[in-house]
Amino acid sequence: MTETVLITGGAGFIGRFVTRELLRRGNRVRVLDALIPQVHGGNDWPADLPDVERIHADVRDGDAVARALNGVDSVIHLAAEVGVGQSMYEVERYTSANDVGTAVLFERLIDHPVRRVVTASSMSIYGEGLYRDANGALVENAERGVVRDGQKVWDPLDAQGRPLVPVATPEWKRPSLASIYALNKYVQERTTHIMGQPYGIESVCLRLFNVYGPGQALSNPYTGVLAIFASRLLNGQQPMIFEDGEQRRDFVHVSDVARAFADALVHPDVAGGTFNIGSGQDRSVTQVAQALARAMGKNDVEPEIVGKARIGDIRHCFCDTGLAAEKLGFGARTDFEEGLAELAEWVAEQTAEDRVAQARAELEQRGLVA
Repeated sequence: MTETVLITGGAGFIGRFVTRELLRRGNRVRVLDALIPQVHGGNDWPADLPDVERIHADVRDGDAVARALNGVDSVIHLAAEVGVGQSMYEVERYTSANDVGTAVLFERLIDHPVRRVVTASSMSIYGEGLYRDANGALVENAERGVVRDGQKVWDPLDAQGRPLVPVATPEWKRPSLASIYALNKYVQERTTHIMGQPYGIESVCLRLFNVYGPGQALSNPYTGVLAIFASRLLNGQQPMIFEDGEQRRDFVHVSDVARAFADALVHPDVAGGTFNIGSGQDRSVTQVAQALARAMGKNDVEPEIVGKARIGDIRHCFCDTGLAAEKLGFGARTDFEEGLAELAEWVAEQTAEDRVAQARAELEQRGLVA
């Protein structure tokens, strides 16, 4: 099936890969993007964005969205402000761009209905991932309470003070919204499903885990953790890791994510569904920082373990990929070490402004680092 597809936020890191994947499959693509400076560094379209129809506009601009939807068969909705830490003090900005932007899109879809909308959600909506207690029972609502400087026990405990063991998090786990960004992404999910059904629009949401790969915004200190680490290493600095570095995440290559979006746009069995998109493998943040340093030829650079926590961060969350495999036929194909080597090769050709210390200072000034 070939269609004309609108990608909101299509000039971003993930959007450019999705654009190329859709073009490879014979689709026509239209991109709407606000080109915000924090991500793009200016108002210029990225050099690696394929030659497709482009609309420079904010997704909150209803007239621009209506024009962008004209003649479109389906939509991939990626437009969003991204970053847990920054969302905790740029509350209006994040809520406006993410929640209001999604509302504007669907309001315009009432008059310009499409076959299907696939919306990018996030693993952040889970808060803490799924755990198992000492008795073998699953725990959905694990919490660590307020962490403090010098804390030695970072992991959630049960009522008897025993450590909980993290396990892969499935889609049925109830959301626990620990940041404004997580709240925004959940609102985007629910808006997509709520608005789709009454207007005859098929809805799909993909909960993305930690996406990495070439093309990330290296100068954005609130973007993906691997891009932040790469920027630090490129500038001769140590990767900065909060807590003790043993928090576990799932890293999935952007090419796998692009394939998931393209498949979700056409697969007949996924309408109305929400799916985890990850690699199915978990790693500690320290392991990831060390592996990236090796890939970039910085074997002697060890990460800086801060020993403090950011408010809104969670301890462990990694991906149960079973539902996406069953319904969407999705499975990550990119080997992590090979993906890091590709990322390192791309980073070596870039320049990046290291703003991590500035971002940390902003969080500390607002009491968001404990």
